[in-house]
Amino acid sequence: MARPVCYDPAVTVAVVVLAARPESALADADGLPAVRRIAEAAWSGGAIPVVVVSFDPDGSVASALVGTEAVLFEPAPVAGGPVGQICEGIDAALRLVGETDAALVWPAGMTWPDPETITSLIEGHGADPNAILRPGYETEDGWPVLLPVACLERLRGLAADRMPDELIDDLAAAGWPVRSVDLGDPGTVRDGSVPRGELPVYVGPRQPASGRVHEWGESEADDRES
Repeated sequence: MARPVCYDPAVTVAVVVLAARPESALADADGLPAVRRIAEAAWSGGAIPVVVVSFDPDGSVASALVGTEAVLFEPAPVAGGPVGQICEGIDAALRLVGETDAALVWPAGMTWPDPETITSLIEGHGADPNAILRPGYETEDGWPVLLPVACLERLRGLAADRMPDELIDDLAAAGWPVRSVDLGDPGTVRDGSVPRGELPVYVGPRQPASGRVHEWGESEADDRES
């Protein structure tokens, strides 16, 4: 598979896929195991490395990932809660690629985000590297959420009983900027329990995630004049 082109070659954004149970990793996603579809979408969108954190007692999750660029890691102790799993995944990404400076935290139940959404979030990180970025659809915030590696130590200090959405709220309360980006992707707010054919309409990004609308317009104007 050819390496996708990222917005900024100096930006390295990982994906951390969190599967609480092997069943969630292997759930059907339009004929593919959920974790495989996610890994392929993440890679196509420009993320590297792709880390999957999941129990795998019989090797089924590893088998589902054969032929992808994803690397499977054992979860952290369950007592550490969701924050422990997220930190374990980000630490794993840093061990794989030391230059990783952000990670897209991706619950395995969210099977439908589009590769263009991943590209847009990476682009947004390149333009605003200190912000936590959440993809939005209409009035809802969704997943995967982009966390700068710089917030990892603050994340480690959060309570083990906090759920993923609450962890983002806690980081915001601690002073980390959180920016919602309307990417027009219903897969960011509807999980795998919704069949892909029944998702609301995909409209795509309404503007560049970097916010540089004027540059796109200028480029188009230049093309028309040439």
